[in-house]
Amino acid sequence: MNTEQLASVTRVKNALAAMKQGQLIIVADDAQREHEGDLIGLAAFVSDTTVNQMLTLGRGLLCVPMSAPRATKLGLTPMVSTNTEKFGTKFTVSVDHKDTVTGVSVADRTATIKALADGQSLATDFERPGHILPLIAEEGGVLVRPGHTEAAVDLAKLAGVPPVSYIIEILNSDGTMAREAQLATIAKDNQLIQISIQDIITYRHVTNDAVLQPGPTVKIPSEYGNFKLTAFPNSVGEPDLLIASQKVSTGIPLVRLHSECFTGDVLGSQRCECGPQLHAALQAVDVEGGYIIYLRQEGRGIGLTAKLQAYTLQEGGFDTYDANTFLGHLADARSYEHAAAILKAQGITQVRLLTNNPEKIADLEHHGIQVVERVPLQVGENANNEAYLATKKSKFNHML
Repeated sequence: MNTEQLASVTRVKNALAAMKQGQLIIVADDAQREHEGDLIGLAAFVSDTTVNQMLTLGRGLLCVPMSAPRATKLGLTPMVSTNTEKFGTKFTVSVDHKDTVTGVSVADRTATIKALADGQSLATDFERPGHILPLIAEEGGVLVRPGHTEAAVDLAKLAGVPPVSYIIEILNSDGTMAREAQLATIAKDNQLIQISIQDIITYRHVTNDAVLQPGPTVKIPSEYGNFKLTAFPNSVGEPDLLIASQKVSTGIPLVRLHSECFTGDVLGSQRCECGPQLHAALQAVDVEGGYIIYLRQEGRGIGLTAKLQAYTLQEGGFDTYDANTFLGHLADARSYEHAAAILKAQGITQVRLLTNNPEKIADLEHHGIQVVERVPLQVGENANNEAYLATKKSKFNHML
C-alpha cells in the first residue's frame, strides 16, 4: 500500500467511525461528474438532530439510497418507466411511513428514514407518494458506478449496518453548488469529516486485495479424496477456504460454492441437505479435478445464532424463508463476490458449477465468472427435510 492509498484508507476508516456514532460526513465526487458534495448519514442511526442538520446545511434534495434487494423487499418501484436522467440515478416512487402526519416535518422524515432501514418493515408500512425519495444503488457499488448513491450504500455495508443511508446535496448560500473550497470550509466549520468517492474506491480495492492474500497451502487426505487446502482471509471472521483436488483438471473445472453449515456439515443434521451436498461435491471434485470454495456464510448469511432463532420459528410452523424475514433479515443474505475473486486469483474465469441455486449462477456471472454448465447436486433428501426442500424450490427458485 503506497502513501496515497494509505491516506484514502485512513480517511474512510475515520469516516466510518464517525458515521457509526450517528454523525454526518461529506462525500465529494469527481469534477468530471456531478462535481458536488453530499452530506451522508447511516439510516440505521438517523436522528431528528442529524436530519435537521442535513436540511439546514445541505438544502438540496433529501434522498435515501439503498441496495436493490432492500428496495425489492419494500416494493419500491422506479419513479418512471424510462430513465433519461443524465447519470441514470434510480429514483423510486416517493414514500412516507404510514404513522407520520404531514410527512415533511423533521420528526416525520426521521421516522420514515429509520423505517426504510428497519429489517422488519414491510412494503405496506409506507404510503405512496410521500416526502422521502428512495434511490436504488447499482450492485457492485462505486466500483461499478462512482455516484453518491453507490457511495452511500457502500459506506453502510462497510459499517456493517443495513444497506440504507440518507443523503442531501450541499448548496452555497447563494444557491449554487458547493465545490472543493466551499466544501472544505463547511466541513471545518461544522467539524465534519470529508472524503471523496475515489477514497471509497481505493479503500475497496485495497481491502479486497488484502483479503486475497492466501495463507499457506496444505495437503488434506480425507475419506472423500485427497485435497489441497488454502485459507483466504475475509472481512467478516474465519477465512473462506479453497479446497482443491490434487488431480489437475484438463478442461473447464468443476466448482462447488458451499456455504458453511455447522449443523449439517459437522453434526449431520437432517433438517437440511448441506452435509450430503458437501460430501458428494468433495467426491466429485476428487474424481474429476476442480475446486470447492467453503464460504463462511452460515444460515444463508445471517450467522449461526440467528439461524438457530430461525429454527425455533420453524418449529412453530414458519418455513425457512419466512423465518429469516420475520427476524428482520434478508431471506438469503449471501454474496459470492469473494468466491469469484478467489477463482480469478487461480486464473479461473469459466466453471462447471455444482449447484441447484440460480442465484449462485447469476452472482458469479455478475462478478466475471462464466458458468458454462450447471451440474445438478440433488442429494440428502429425507423425511425431515421434505418441507425445507419444497420451500427452496417454491420460494428460492432452486432447480429441484
